[in-house]
Amino acid sequence: MATAESIVRADEPLNLTFSEAELEAHHDHITSFIEEQVDAAGVDTVVMGLSGGIDSTLVSHLAVDALGRDAVHGLVMPSEVNRADNMSDAERVANDLLGIEYDVIEINPLVDAFLDAYPDAEDDQLAVGNLRVRCRAVLNYLVGNHEQALVLGTGNRSEALVGYYTKYGDGAVDCHPIAPLYKQQVRQLAKHIGVPDDLAEKTASAEMWAGQTDADEMGMDYDTLDSILALHIDGGVPAAATADRLGVPLDVVETVREMYKSSAHKRAMPPGPDPLY
Repeated sequence: MATAESIVRADEPLNLTFSEAELEAHHDHITSFIEEQVDAAGVDTVVMGLSGGIDSTLVSHLAVDALGRDAVHGLVMPSEVNRADNMSDAERVANDLLGIEYDVIEINPLVDAFLDAYPDAEDDQLAVGNLRVRCRAVLNYLVGNHEQALVLGTGNRSEALVGYYTKYGDGAVDCHPIAPLYKQQVRQLAKHIGVPDDLAEKTASAEMWAGQTDADEMGMDYDTLDSILALHIDGGVPAAATADRLGVPLDVVETVREMYKSSAHKRAMPPGPDPLY
């Protein structure tokens, strides 16, 4: 994990923000997508986890715009490693900003039950962090099945391209409404539709363990990651030219390329052998 001093920040990150017309078009496109997914599933409501972070905050706002507040059910699922201000932000979004139904469900008992069943993993920070995320996915689907609701995901383009999510955890959903958006664009669209600046600009953290932040774990800030993804991964610009354009070391671009390649399994169905006949 990187330290604050070692986090890479591009000298000249790309400006990936939208025009006002593009923001409106993306808002309409995503809200229409949510409506279409709900209609296709033959349900009337959606359920989603609320973390207090910008991704879930934006998706919950867009879901309310698409379906109305009565059709959106939020789940706030704290664990012992969650910062209190994040959980209060999650409730603030549900209660004060949107007025949607929500439940607070502590996941520590679930995590403890798994570790009681398999104590060998108790000191494995990554495994236990992923366990917390997967417990939340199980609860999302428990509530979704019970209420005949669609489970909305909160994954964005930046996270998807480098595999920065938990397989069968926050990646286990029925759809990802903000999947086309880089993190920079997530923040911009959130502000455009009225999300307060303190929520739109807050430090991103998956909170898989205490003190974790996205930038620390990936070794770079999101503006740098977004720029490398847009140029090198999505845009096909050679690694050396990307590094030169952004003012980052070549090995940082190569690291992002390796993250993209090694996480391909997360973006595909589990493999199986081809049929013999």
